[in-house]
Amino acid sequence: MSGPPNDIEALIAQVARLPGLGPRSARRLVLHLIQRRDQSLRPLLAALERVALGAQVCARCGNISTEPVCAICTKPKRAIGEICVVEDVADLWAMERGGAFRGRYHVLGGTLSALDAMGPEELRIPELVERVRDEGAREVILALGATVDGQTTAHYIADALAGLDVQVTALAQGVPLGGELDFLDDGTIGAALKARKVL
Repeated sequence: MSGPPNDIEALIAQVARLPGLGPRSARRLVLHLIQRRDQSLRPLLAALERVALGAQVCARCGNISTEPVCAICTKPKRAIGEICVVEDVADLWAMERGGAFRGRYHVLGGTLSALDAMGPEELRIPELVERVRDEGAREVILALGATVDGQTTAHYIADALAGLDVQVTALAQGVPLGGELDFLDDGTIGAALKARKVL
């Protein structure tokens, strides 16, 4: 009894490498896509090609977009005076999913880490300081994970912004120690945002 052809096995292997999917889930997913080629596989292929060709980092905030500046940054109704600083794009999307924050974002691209050789220059911290100056931000909300690296980064940013006329706050209750935003539910993120504290 033979298994799937080599090309299909190669597709299954690629899908299995995606986060949250193992070999069995990948096989079921690929089989589903093949059996529903016109309804699922071809539209997925077209969407993947559009994203592969057009996805880029937003020049202003660091979000992923298919435009040079993302829709959040170009939306005039977003509160210009508030900048929410997040570790990565997944955290930005988690904050947006909850709908509690109506300002603008700044994606750092990680946290300060001596082990990973991640310093301020690698993390877009200088760009944040420049944005605060240029945009006249009144508040910077540090929505970083409650990890050692996250808290070290938060304190570094607070120090970097100390000479500017801006209030620096951090998420409060609801975010457990060691917790990451992408794994929290919308209600927890909303509560943490409302109960933020001054650093």
